[in-house]
Amino acid sequence: MTLLRAFSVLLVTLLCSFVHAEQQLEPFANLETDGKVRLFDIQGSNTIGAAMAPALVVDYLKAKGASEVHISPFAPNEKLVTGFFKPTRTRLSVRIAAHGSGTGFKGLLNKSADIAAASRPVKLKEVEQLRSFAKIRSADSEHVVGIDGLAIIVNAANPVSELSVDDIAEIFSGGYRDWSELGGKPGPITVYARDENSGTWDSFKGMVLGKKHRLIPNTRRFESNDKLSDKVMADPNGIGFVGLASVKDAKLVAVSDGSAKALKPNKLTVATEDYALSRRLYMYTDDDIQNPHVAEFIQFALSNSGQKVVADSGFISQELKAVKPEFYAELPETFRAITDSARRLTINFRFEKGSAKLDNKALQDIDRLVDYLQQQRTTEIVLIGFGDKKRTERRSQLLSKLRAMAVRRELVRNGIYPKESIGYGEYLPVASANREEGRTKNRRVEVWVKDNS
Repeated sequence: MTLLRAFSVLLVTLLCSFVHAEQQLEPFANLETDGKVRLFDIQGSNTIGAAMAPALVVDYLKAKGASEVHISPFAPNEKLVTGFFKPTRTRLSVRIAAHGSGTGFKGLLNKSADIAAASRPVKLKEVEQLRSFAKIRSADSEHVVGIDGLAIIVNAANPVSELSVDDIAEIFSGGYRDWSELGGKPGPITVYARDENSGTWDSFKGMVLGKKHRLIPNTRRFESNDKLSDKVMADPNGIGFVGLASVKDAKLVAVSDGSAKALKPNKLTVATEDYALSRRLYMYTDDDIQNPHVAEFIQFALSNSGQKVVADSGFISQELKAVKPEFYAELPETFRAITDSARRLTINFRFEKGSAKLDNKALQDIDRLVDYLQQQRTTEIVLIGFGDKKRTERRSQLLSKLRAMAVRRELVRNGIYPKESIGYGEYLPVASANREEGRTKNRRVEVWVKDNS
């Protein structure tokens, strides 16, 4: 039995490494000779479709042996990535239409898209519409391909450097109309926002405006992140929101939520989703993918090779890094004693809403963590759970420890044995406890590593 268990652990580890390590792809096979083949279509988010998706497709085609690979725009916010496979003299293409996340789900529904790119989770009404197509919220359909920080940007000359989520909501709904009300130079605030089809807009509306606020009527709207950023850079009184890859030379504003510390989006704060306006970037597919190129492309995007492309596109990859944070000095002495000689991994484990079950991203991240720790053989691991406020501090601490233990169980199944699993209850909230989304973000497990050499 011991030998069998050891073999099982080794097999799981090898499979995890295969999925997330450098992706080695076999050349194209069974292609039509002297023909033209449309491999698949991607529709949806402009945040993903503007640069990341085309770059992923380019590297995917090259990894499969294609040459003469290039990107050609053929309509506003639409691109065609083409390549040539010499052994069969086949022209290959992938079409990318980036008109907003909602259009991706419509594309899946009417079968004009194989992949829906989305910069926000699928909505309940879309789940219902796609029920006959796939279990769209299942781990087989929902693929997190990167993390983005929804950046709040102002003109470089603006002295305002920190805002709360509530401040931002008031600005964009007209509650604040002059920068002097926020500690800036006198001047009327000009508001810039993405258009109604944009997943970036959906994310902003959900994370900032909520149900209490409406966007001010004279807001200037844009289909493109980059064009919005250009306008803010040229307007001394401008403020807007864009994906992290489109900040350019605008000024980033640090954002706080509730009692949480104000943070700017960076590698650690966005990758762990501690930054108040962080969001996941998704690709949705059929839960039983019939097109082998689609299945292989998704695996490529999730691999370390694909995640390097994500990072090169200006987003935050899910490839794990060990970072020494700067903002833990305010915590209790016991916490500092645990973390002072440790580094934090750019990963947080989160759970399905109202559940202790790991969410889809967390299930992928277990594999990533196993692969990382297998390569860092002298590293010991500490899991630290956090939660939201409960009736008693003791209950909050207990639940946070149980979450850490849930992650530990998954790691033990893969032959990884964390040194400690600790619960710190309601300490160090990263989001407001007044919203369910904030409470969900606060219920998390951090991963810290120590070199035990």
